[in-house]
Amino acid sequence: MLTQMLRRSTAVHLDVETLAEAHYDAIWRFCFRRVGRELAADATQETFLTALRRASSFRGDSDAKTWLFGIALNTCRSLSRKEKRDLPLDEIIELQAQSGTPNLSAMRLTQALKKISPEHQEVVILHEMDGFSYLEIAQMIEIPEGTVKSRLHHAFLALRKQLNSEEDL
Repeated sequence: MLTQMLRRSTAVHLDVETLAEAHYDAIWRFCFRRVGRELAADATQETFLTALRRASSFRGDSDAKTWLFGIALNTCRSLSRKEKRDLPLDEIIELQAQSGTPNLSAMRLTQALKKISPEHQEVVILHEMDGFSYLEIAQMIEIPEGTVKSRLHHAFLALRKQLNSEEDL
């Protein structure tokens, strides 16, 4: 127990340059899905600048990648608030359409996503599009893992309700 407390109280060496080389493209795509094409590069750069400034305070409580994506998420949240923007769900669908034929199901899902709360949108995108585990999401947005599971459950119920009501039309 004492060893764990000592480990948590001391900073872990973190090589931000290696993190940038390994995750730059993934961070850009992550930011793109949250702030859109025109702000993605700025958000990505700000993420790595913040990581560089905070590298000495990284304690190793989570994986360095999870820590980095948490910084990216907070950076995107700040930019979205500052620019008064919602998630760029239409741009995401447009990008998917450019890579193949437009998918009617994806367009319907995007419309349904727009109708659920931002908290639910966030966990759905983090889990389903970004592929993060419950634990990683919990660490990134600083909520208990059980809350992540609950939000996902309620988000999927809301999405199912939205999609079923569209079928009835």
